[in-house]
Amino acid sequence: MEKIKIGFVTVSDRASSGVYEDLGGPAMQQWISQALTCEWQPVAKLIPDEQAVIEQTLIELVEQQGCCLILTTGGTGPSKRDVTPEATIAVCDKVLDGFAEQMRAVSLKYVPTAILSRQVAGTRAECLIINLPGKPSAIGECLEAVFPAVPYCIDLIDGPFLETDETFVKAFRPKHAKQKA
Repeated sequence: MEKIKIGFVTVSDRASSGVYEDLGGPAMQQWISQALTCEWQPVAKLIPDEQAVIEQTLIELVEQQGCCLILTTGGTGPSKRDVTPEATIAVCDKVLDGFAEQMRAVSLKYVPTAILSRQVAGTRAECLIINLPGKPSAIGECLEAVFPAVPYCIDLIDGPFLETDETFVKAFRPKHAKQKA
């Protein structure tokens, strides 16, 4: 069986040029390392806020690297350089609005500016792509809110079976869902 690959994409002009340290990418990887009990391999990218580069990176992570899940951080606000949602929508076969709705609802409990967030989620082939906020604490809050649905979503798009540490986050699968052989 091929190792499960998960993509982590930090979208930031300043972090990608070395102006400041990428905190979002490591925060996403740390959270996933606590959530999953199955073996997996990270594929991390640090790229600038350029729509073509974001699109190319997402496509590469799905088609060349074989990632079943890609988490992005950064580029989801209203500023002119924030184009992660546009790039994500451009490469997705289907957009899954419920992820963004849930993340914004949870974030609004912490900050009123959550309504400015434009993160989206969708699928490309057998991969789920989720845009997350840039702040490490918000990354955790959003993943906690949506991750229970992630393993079953990946099941439904014919991706690998993700197992979670139920003491950290409990994946929801309907009773009829069976683990793949």
